[in-house]
Amino acid sequence: MPYLNTIPVQSRVAMLNRLDTGKNPQDILRPALSMLSGKMALVSSFGADSVVLLHMVAQIAPDTPVLFIDTQMLFRATVSYQKQVVEVLGLTDVRRILPDPGEIFLGDTEGLLHQADTDTCCALRKVAPLQRALEPFDAWITGRKQHQSTTRADMATWEDDGAARLKLNPLAQWSKADVAAYFDHHNLPRHPLSEKGYPSIGCAPCTFSVTPDLDDRAGRWAGKAKTECGIHFSPKAYKQSGSK
Repeated sequence: MPYLNTIPVQSRVAMLNRLDTGKNPQDILRPALSMLSGKMALVSSFGADSVVLLHMVAQIAPDTPVLFIDTQMLFRATVSYQKQVVEVLGLTDVRRILPDPGEIFLGDTEGLLHQADTDTCCALRKVAPLQRALEPFDAWITGRKQHQSTTRADMATWEDDGAARLKLNPLAQWSKADVAAYFDHHNLPRHPLSEKGYPSIGCAPCTFSVTPDLDDRAGRWAGKAKTECGIHFSPKAYKQSGSK
């Protein structure tokens, strides 16, 4: 439906949310990947639950571009797991997205910026690299879910990312039980840290294990008000606030 590109993003978001109400993730992904073939990317951390969405996409269109943000501060287990998942699922277009070496040299020469300013560290190592990587695309897919934290509780299936792109969250309404059942049904490989109290896995210096009674993301930047790295805020809002 090429005509969709002539409709403002917010209007497209409203229309798509109406069309996809009550649908399962695969029935949302299939037409989206067909309609936006070559112009839609999946952004994945290859974290605790990431393989669920990656598996769905691999079953529908294994050549979908997958953007893996390697901040160069990840757990070694995540790097190894990423390679394993790509091989098992047969994904054919996984792109490793790195921070700009010049920006790292000027802004975080010693690799200790996260200790003084987590927001700037995330902006340097995650937000800016992803924004550059998304430039060729009209839409992107995330694995975010409403149950993960209070800040995500009202998240819609389709969103306007603030940069004239569609953002699709096909698992938005899935519960922990839904995710666990999918893992078991498809016998998917698990992240080595997921069974050690890490329900959400980011950079090694800023990710901690948590008890089961806490939000999935409670171990991210534990002890700080920060709850998001910034890639899920509009670029304009992120630059204005300089936070989260």
